[in-house]
Amino acid sequence: MEPSIEVRALRKRFRSTVAVDGLSFTVRPGEVTGFVGPNGAGKSTTMRLILGLDSPDEGAALVGGKPYRSLRAPLTHVGALLDASALHPARKARDHLLWLAHSNGIPKRRVDEVLDQVGLASAARRRAGGFSLGMQQRLGIAAAMLGDPPVLMFDEPVNGLDPDGIVWIRELLRSLAAEGRVVLVSSHLMGELEDTADHVIVVGRGRLVADTSVARLLAAASKESVEVVTAQRADATSVLANAGATVTVAGVDTVTVDGLPGDRVAALLTEAAVPFSELRRHRATLEEAYMDLTRGAIEFAPEGTAR
Repeated sequence: MEPSIEVRALRKRFRSTVAVDGLSFTVRPGEVTGFVGPNGAGKSTTMRLILGLDSPDEGAALVGGKPYRSLRAPLTHVGALLDASALHPARKARDHLLWLAHSNGIPKRRVDEVLDQVGLASAARRRAGGFSLGMQQRLGIAAAMLGDPPVLMFDEPVNGLDPDGIVWIRELLRSLAAEGRVVLVSSHLMGELEDTADHVIVVGRGRLVADTSVARLLAAASKESVEVVTAQRADATSVLANAGATVTVAGVDTVTVDGLPGDRVAALLTEAAVPFSELRRHRATLEEAYMDLTRGAIEFAPEGTAR
């Protein structure tokens, strides 16, 4: 069976708070999928439900078509990093991984392989309590990859990493996806996901807001926005606003124009003899697209759901 994560009409309530509300999506292999949403959107609860750490009130969460709790040697099916600090501080890094390997029937040689892969070979016999947050992250990633699983889940994997570490995790995630694995990454760093993710699942108040490719999301958010570089900003603003456009100042000599296509903007400025040195289509960032989507989810979600 092809590796996958399937969430089907998942619902989870904690007392009066609905953390996950009828959520459905599928994460497929071969691409990095970002899992994003505001604090309280239900991301962490969903990941815990997928991993069998919590039980759903309704619906199902499946890994490779099966509930996590039914998997034998689960680390060989799915690897996850949810909380890098959840380590016994007195346990040495290598011993921590050896214990996990033994419990899942994984050969000892694999421990040294993943320690080397995450750059912790020289710290293998150091106690986890003395690790920096970035080193804890690397050890957590090593644990996730220990069983060479086809499905991987990471919650805020760049947390605590220095710039070199961020470049490393970005390349690692993309290489894992290129090998045909399922890679789900929860993050609030939209800029980082823009450079890493191929697909994005956006949730708000426990409900699905978007399930689409990053390219399509950015294209939709960019709309017909055009940036104009001109030394006569006031004149350009007047001409374009009179033609029905919405014009906002984007810099000392730059305005952003909404509501008119680029060729029409150029024609209007040329007819009015307003010089411009550059005209380019504005490409929204993933952060902007995310803010637009989640703002709507927060404003229009029903009362009583998780914030």
